[in-house]
Amino acid sequence: MEGFEGMALRSELLRAVQDMGFTIPTTIQQQAIPILLQQTTDFVGLAQTGTGKTAAFGLPLLEHCESGQRTVQALVMSPTRELCMQITADMVEFAKYLPQIKVEAVYGGTSISTQIREIRQGVHIVVATPGRLIDLIERRAIDLATVKFVVLDEADEMLNMGFRDDIEFILQKTTGRLSTWMFSATMPAEVRGIANRYMKDPREVTVGSKNMAAANITHEYYITHSQNRYEALKRLIDVHPEMYGLIFTRTKADAQDIAERLIREGYDIDALHGDLSQAQRDKVMARFREKSLQLLIATDVAARGIDVEGITHVINYALPDEPEVYTHRSGRTARAGRSGICISLLHARETGRLRDIERVARVRIERKEIPGGREVCDRQLIHFFEKLHNVPADHAGYEQYLPEISKMFADFTKEEILSRMASLELHHFMEYYKNAPDLNVRPHEISDRPASLSRSSAPDGGKVTLYLNIGTKDGFHKANFMEFILEGSELTKDVVGRISLNETFSHVEVEPLAATRIEQTLNGKNYKGRDLRVNVAAQGGGRRTSGPGYQGRSDRPERSARPERSGRPERNRTSYPKKEFREQSW
Repeated sequence: MEGFEGMALRSELLRAVQDMGFTIPTTIQQQAIPILLQQTTDFVGLAQTGTGKTAAFGLPLLEHCESGQRTVQALVMSPTRELCMQITADMVEFAKYLPQIKVEAVYGGTSISTQIREIRQGVHIVVATPGRLIDLIERRAIDLATVKFVVLDEADEMLNMGFRDDIEFILQKTTGRLSTWMFSATMPAEVRGIANRYMKDPREVTVGSKNMAAANITHEYYITHSQNRYEALKRLIDVHPEMYGLIFTRTKADAQDIAERLIREGYDIDALHGDLSQAQRDKVMARFREKSLQLLIATDVAARGIDVEGITHVINYALPDEPEVYTHRSGRTARAGRSGICISLLHARETGRLRDIERVARVRIERKEIPGGREVCDRQLIHFFEKLHNVPADHAGYEQYLPEISKMFADFTKEEILSRMASLELHHFMEYYKNAPDLNVRPHEISDRPASLSRSSAPDGGKVTLYLNIGTKDGFHKANFMEFILEGSELTKDVVGRISLNETFSHVEVEPLAATRIEQTLNGKNYKGRDLRVNVAAQGGGRRTSGPGYQGRSDRPERSARPERSGRPERNRTSYPKKEFREQSW
């Protein structure tokens, strides 16, 4: 395979790449960089997260930049603050021998005044999240007319987060654009639509298959009753003591609740969700990267942009609403050629959804049995003695005590010493699992049919759709619309799903409890001389025929009912002591 030296990159870039230890380009880099060095080529690159896409577009961008022009020549859009910072750090590293070229990151959660000042001093490449970039445009603090190259990184993630209108608004401002480069892990219809609308005959490179999960990931699923899901999660964690992973939940309430329960039972875990301040989020992520935490539990929104090396397992505590999201979740593991495991916990009526995921992600997900108590204890015991065997025999600091300790155990055999060590370390753990019940669902209990519906709740933490009588003619786009509907409700953006803005009305998916709060906050509020109406929409896009704020015809069908959410099980009264987590040689 040809190295970076054969790619016609300037010597300063080659030197920086060598300093970073890169010698052989990844597949996406090898195929994309020669194409992107052609200035006027639109491009679509499909490759999983963690395959080296930043260098694939970053090196060509730096090659094209003209240091003598102190204007924004290239724009990179990313879905999250974390990814924005990561891309910027990589770009700065690539440009270490090109000090005259300046790269600036603009994102929310930090001072916009500082970002404006940096841009006005002269920037060549801007890496931005859509919301903050629109703020800068509306303040006339940035001129995108000089931008020649636009990169949409993690395009499917941005569209899943509801940024389609924002992306189109920004692209319309880049009137001098020569090339648009889109990088994505999957290719849903919305991504294809952006490509068709804003690109001309783009060159397309696919590493693997479209929407396909990485080949070096093992996919497994386990079926249990809803009330046993938490116990099944604990058992899967315990049977993999070397696990360093991410757990995905559908809602932030689930993420926080499960994290608190696991912490109380001695697990090294924390939660990542929208209620955390940016400082708290950064602290949690730092602990996870340092492996002070064994597990991180998060929602899809909170986890976007996370790129951590060495993750061995991804656990879907709940299946994602969209099959394409499964590809993104599983792609958090098996980075840089490593292998990984993606585990999904299902209840008895979710196998149909699993088949959809298999079809879209083009993977086979194998059913496994939830391990019994004996299997968990056996694995913990073996793991303990593996750690004992591999620990360095460093006597520094306690060598003076060895004669006394040796005298103390003079009458013990080796087997007796090992037996007592195991008992000391794992006694309470083994007591906990001694009479552990079988958590598996038997084949005759499994059904592909969805659960029965009732009007009282959304399906297993799903979302309901709100109708609002405001739209684009009122000056709304996705970013400021989200801020508007959440203002005064004390809710965070994690509760919001897809947003659909039309000229005179809007639909927005929100969590059920949040829907009630938003209705109470906005209904009847005067906006630009007229009263706001907020209603829960019926399936198919209609409006609700009863309840707070309803002002419509009484002959419309009532909104569809929703499945009842099963109650949470009581917490086990028996727990075992905190298990130390050490970084292993994964």
